[in-house]
Amino acid sequence: MPSPLSSRFCPRRERHPERIVQFGGGNFLRGFVDWVVDVLNDEADFGSGIVIVKATPGTYDALDEQDCLFTTYLHGIQAGEFVEETRLISAVNRTVYPYQDFAAYLALARQPEVRFIFSNTTESGIVYSAADRLLDEPPASFPAKLTRFLYERYQHFEGASTQGCVIIPTELIVDNATRLREIILQYAALWRLEAGFSEWISAHNIFCNTLVDRIVSGFPQADAVRIFDQLGYEDRLLAAGEIYHSWIIEAERGLLEEFPVDKTETALNIKVVDDAAPYRTIKVRLLNGAHTSMVPLGILLGIESVREAMEHEALASFISELIFQEVIPSVSDIPRAELEAFARDVFDRFRNPNIHHRLLTIALNSASKVKERLLPSLHGYLAETGELPERLVIAFAAFIRLYRGEWQGASIALNDDPEVLAWFRTQWAEAESLDALAQGVLGNAALWECDLTDVPGLAPMLTEILREIEAGELLTLLRRTAT
Repeated sequence: MPSPLSSRFCPRRERHPERIVQFGGGNFLRGFVDWVVDVLNDEADFGSGIVIVKATPGTYDALDEQDCLFTTYLHGIQAGEFVEETRLISAVNRTVYPYQDFAAYLALARQPEVRFIFSNTTESGIVYSAADRLLDEPPASFPAKLTRFLYERYQHFEGASTQGCVIIPTELIVDNATRLREIILQYAALWRLEAGFSEWISAHNIFCNTLVDRIVSGFPQADAVRIFDQLGYEDRLLAAGEIYHSWIIEAERGLLEEFPVDKTETALNIKVVDDAAPYRTIKVRLLNGAHTSMVPLGILLGIESVREAMEHEALASFISELIFQEVIPSVSDIPRAELEAFARDVFDRFRNPNIHHRLLTIALNSASKVKERLLPSLHGYLAETGELPERLVIAFAAFIRLYRGEWQGASIALNDDPEVLAWFRTQWAEAESLDALAQGVLGNAALWECDLTDVPGLAPMLTEILREIEAGELLTLLRRTAT
C-alpha cells in the first residue's frame, strides 16, 4: 500500500492568504467548492486559501493528519466516452473548531483579508432557533454562529464598508442566501445588537442565492486501491464525484472581478446571473422531471437504478422523448438550445457507470415531486400545443399505480407522508372503477393545488392508461409512444 498523503507529496504547495471561511468540510464542499477554488488558484490567480470551520462538535482528524490535503476523483460520460480525472486539492490552509477553541474562531473573524464565506450545512442547517444566545461559545445553529462571526468582524473593524463579506451558501433550499440574511437579522434583533450592525449587514455584505449540482458520493471504496496505486499515495479523504457540475450564483456581474470563474482554462460550468429562477426551472423540469417520470415506470418494470433504466431500451427511449418532445416544448421562456444542451448533459449523467442511484431512493415523497416537477410541464405543454402530453400522462398514471403500494403480488416500500400514502390506498380500495379512481385522484385539489378534473381530456386519457397498466401492457404502452 502506498504511503499516507502528506505535504511531501505536494512540495511546491503555496499557502495563499486566508480569504475564504468555509462552514463544513464534508464530501460535497471538498468535491465541489474546494475543487473550484483550487482550479481558480491555479488558473486565474485567485490567490485564496480556505479555512474550514467545523460547524458541529467534533474535529476533522483525517484532514488535519493529511496537512489539509485531499484528492478529488471525478468521473463521467463525455461525448459518449467514460472519462476520469484526479486532482490534489491544496487550497485548504487549516481548520478551526469553535467548540474546542472559540477564541480562535473569533480571531478568524478579525482577519482583514477574509472576503468570502461558503457553507453547506445540509438543507436543515439554515434555521432560526430562539434558544441561541450571543454569549454562547459557540451558538448552536449555523446562522447564529455566522451572526456571531460577522458581529465580531463588525465590531473589530468599526463597521468599515470594506470589511463586509461575500456570502455564498450552497445548501439546497430555494433562495438560500436570502433566507440566511433574514435569520442573521433576526438574531441581531433577538440579541439586541446595535442598529448599525444590521445596517452593515444589509449594505456592505453581499448575499448570493445559489443553485448547485454535482453528485459527490464520497470515498470510492471499491476503486480505492486502484486509484491509490495510480496516485502513489493513500488518501483517506479521497472524494469521488461526477465530472459534471453546475453552479448558478445570483449576483451582480461585478462579482466576476473578485470570483473569476470565467477566466480559467478548465471549462467551469459556473454562471453569475441576475436571476437564478430560470435555471431552477430548467433543473426542476428537466433533470428532476426525468427522475420523477422514470421512477414509477422503472420500479413497475423491475428496474433498480437510474443507470439500469438508461440501459433499458424501451424506458430509456421513452424518457428521452418525454424530455425532448414534451418537457422542453412546455418551457416557453428559455431558449430551446439551452434546454437541449442541459438535457444532453442530464442523460450523460444518468449513464455514468460509477453512480448507483436507486429508484426507490429517488421515490421519496413522490407525490409532492409529481406536483412540482411534472404537472407544470403538463400544463405548459397543453398551453403551448392545445394537446395533452401523452408520455407525461403515462408517467403520472404509473405514479398513481405505484402508490397502490403493491405490484404483481409484492408490496412496494414507499416513503412519503403517511397521510398521503393512506389516502392513495383508500382510493384504490374504494373506487368502483378505474374511471372513478382517476376522477378521485385528479380531484384532490389540496394535493395538487388545483382541481385536475378541470383539465380537458385528462381524466379519460388517464383512465385508459391505467387500464393498460393493469392489464400488464406497460412495456407495450412505452413502445407504442416511440417516434
